[in-house]
Amino acid sequence: MARSNQDIHDWDVENESYWKSKGRSIAYRNLWISIPNLLCGFAVWLMWGIITVQMLNLGFPFEPGQLFTLTAIAGLTGATLRIPASFMIRIAGGRNTIFLTTAMLMIPAFGAGMALQNPDTPLLTFQILAFLSGIGGGNFAASMSNISTFFPKKEQGLALGLNAGLGNFGVTTMQILIPAVMTVGVFGLLAGDPMTLVRDSGTLIGRIEAGTETWIQNAGFIWVAILLPLVIAAWFGMNNLRSITPDPGNPLAAFGRITGLYIIGFITAGVGLYLYLPAPTGLGILNPWLAMLLIMVATLVLMRMVPGKIGENSKRQFAIFKDKHTWSMSILYILTFGSFIGFSMALPLSITVIFGSSTIEVDGVMQRVSNPNAPSALTYAWIGPFVGALIRPLGGWVSDKLGGSIVTQVIAGVMVIASAAVGYIMMLAYQSATPEQYFFYFIVLFVVIFAATGIGNGSTFRTIGVIYNQEQAGPVLGWTSAVAAYGSFVAPMVIGDQIRGGTPEMAMYGFAVFYALCMVLNWWFYLRKGAYVKNP
Repeated sequence: MARSNQDIHDWDVENESYWKSKGRSIAYRNLWISIPNLLCGFAVWLMWGIITVQMLNLGFPFEPGQLFTLTAIAGLTGATLRIPASFMIRIAGGRNTIFLTTAMLMIPAFGAGMALQNPDTPLLTFQILAFLSGIGGGNFAASMSNISTFFPKKEQGLALGLNAGLGNFGVTTMQILIPAVMTVGVFGLLAGDPMTLVRDSGTLIGRIEAGTETWIQNAGFIWVAILLPLVIAAWFGMNNLRSITPDPGNPLAAFGRITGLYIIGFITAGVGLYLYLPAPTGLGILNPWLAMLLIMVATLVLMRMVPGKIGENSKRQFAIFKDKHTWSMSILYILTFGSFIGFSMALPLSITVIFGSSTIEVDGVMQRVSNPNAPSALTYAWIGPFVGALIRPLGGWVSDKLGGSIVTQVIAGVMVIASAAVGYIMMLAYQSATPEQYFFYFIVLFVVIFAATGIGNGSTFRTIGVIYNQEQAGPVLGWTSAVAAYGSFVAPMVIGDQIRGGTPEMAMYGFAVFYALCMVLNWWFYLRKGAYVKNP
């Protein structure tokens, strides 16, 4: 067997004797190292959803709408980086890619720890760090592409399910771990002084009252501490497969290719955000939907223009865009994973803003004032993503029995009803002097939505697997996962805009309309009599 830190040339896992004698142990070693690396990618990517809640609790001088931009920026960048990340394994090797992209996560993690020590840190600094956190979102495409190369066809589903499903638990892990480590000075003098809460906060086990000291900077530093051993494990425990990457070059050359691909995504995401974000950060001349479309198109165009292997791979895989099912499945994957990741980003701050203040009449004028009985987002926000990630395998199993599209149709109907209902609850809570009375219904409805997205992730994966052959399925999965990840930009942006306008319920009503349109699309393509493909 090749040493774990060397390239492997003789890789033939479809050969049963090779798989049992040599391939299985190598494949599973790479998988078990890959999972925690991907988990941390999700955690660093989505950490701003929790950090912004505590920034409000500590009195950082930013409006809720400005804080929503941090989660939106991280979401958009992460989604954009998934497009070039899907090409990394073929040109740079799995070991090289996972090592470097995981190591890159330490930049925004350490930067966040430093910036959060001072409440006077400019908003622009936090926006740049959120922008760099998008690396964690992009890493999903590279990680899934890498693990798929290590396993025979008969075990692809299990391996990819473990990598993606357990990797998605990075959302829940982050939402539980960050509030916990902020309560104690775990890094001593290295992490600086604590700050004092100006409003109640919380953790998984209960409320923390205003006046308590907290170390918000630990929300960044904790990931540096976790990532260091994972990066070492990736370098010494993972492999490049020469049958997949015939010429990765020396590590520095491979790192150059990886960095170059991410630079393409950073350029297009950065220009798009500059044109979209309002002054003083940007020009504010594009609406978010046009900015998102232009970023996707520009990323694909730049990748196709790059000479050498990157451009050649891009041109070959562009054939998927001629297939109508690529576009229908992109929209349906936005319905499922896009909603999961978007609400994971937006829910913590939404809880804080909607339930953290009451609406009362002062001298004949309705005003928003602090609500002393507000539930803590840091105590409850993890529940929905946890349920959504946990239930994903059930969606795949049920879809194998009933067909993917019928399952997608059912969960879309559930999401229409639950989204409209939660919008109504948000309206009642936002206009109430005692919004906490509506919180139980709010969180239950969101857990229903998350559960539906989790089941729908399984059903849409099944549908893509049935519609496309093996050569096409990989690029389609990569493309749809990138498009759906833009939900992490859309949800915080839409909800933040509506909260600024005093009508948070309109965001959820809009999502309900989109889900209803997805039902029509799914029925037309896959369920009606004479459908293009019947209930795949």
